Amino acid sequence: MEPMQTALWVIVVLVALAILFDFMNGFHDAANSIATVVSTGVLKPTQAVVFAAFFNFVAIFVFHLSVAATIGKGIVQPGIVDTHVIFGALVGAISWNVITWYYGIPSSSSHALIGGIVGAVIAKAGAGSLIASGIWKTVAFIFVSPLLGFALGSLMMVIVAWVFRRATPGRIDKWFRRLQLVSAGAYSLGHGGNDAQKTIGIIWLLLLSTGYASPNDAEPPLWAIVSCYAAIGLGTMFGGWRIVKTMGQKITKLKPVGGFCAETGGAMTLFIATALGVPVSTTHTITGAIVGVGSTQRASAVRWGVAGNIVWAWVLTIPAAAFVAAFAYWVSLQLY
Repeated sequence: MEPMQTALWVIVVLVALAILFDFMNGFHDAANSIATVVSTGVLKPTQAVVFAAFFNFVAIFVFHLSVAATIGKGIVQPGIVDTHVIFGALVGAISWNVITWYYGIPSSSSHALIGGIVGAVIAKAGAGSLIASGIWKTVAFIFVSPLLGFALGSLMMVIVAWVFRRATPGRIDKWFRRLQLVSAGAYSLGHGGNDAQKTIGIIWLLLLSTGYASPNDAEPPLWAIVSCYAAIGLGTMFGGWRIVKTMGQKITKLKPVGGFCAETGGAMTLFIATALGVPVSTTHTITGAIVGVGSTQRASAVRWGVAGNIVWAWVLTIPAAAFVAAFAYWVSLQLY
């Protein structure tokens, strides 16, 4: 499609909608970055959100745009996406985020966006228009990321328990209150690096589909990169306090040492996924890590009923967002 065939105002509106989704992503997922550090009392909520937002933005200087490339070029066959598909995808993702935020359910903004893209594309051209490898890689990490977070979180807890086995509880608490600032910063860095790139990817997909960017471009425009990292940081600063309570206290009670291990295990998982270009759920990752830390104490330390409700939200995210996106795609066709 040539640039002049799509009105500039349509592009501007859709880019604004994408930035809104990115802001909501930070708002919705703020709990992932700060729940543990707030629940352990290391930082006050206002301090924590500013701290996390800073590292969300600093991630722009750390990570390559591998995840953005997956969203922009690895999910849908070239030539299928148009402005109606982008509109449907974003409305589907935003709608699911609002619903789960309202009910305090830590669902995945990432998979809401993937579900939105899938639903809108299927509504337009059928499932054959999707790139199977990109979809399956993303779907696989629905299971891999929480399991890896669980394994690394519990492994960190076991290592720390062995290394500090002769230390007094008071000394351990003092050390890990400081160390949790490092782990929380690392997790927020991974959160910004993976999540901001998803919106960069959908803006890139929009620009490619309308001719405002070339398939030969190695990266999306700089303005898209900076605006997405800024939006997710601002979203995190506003926070999502309903979800903070679920993540920080309802799954398992955390002490600074547990918060450090959960954040470190989660951060390692996010760094690996981002390096591989896989758009993973930061929610899935930190939940898995928190459950892993809790389970090393005793199985009863984890409130498995709460964790089970969260898993149901994970299962429903992609199909629910896809359904709304397909409907929004149809509405879009009627509007313009």
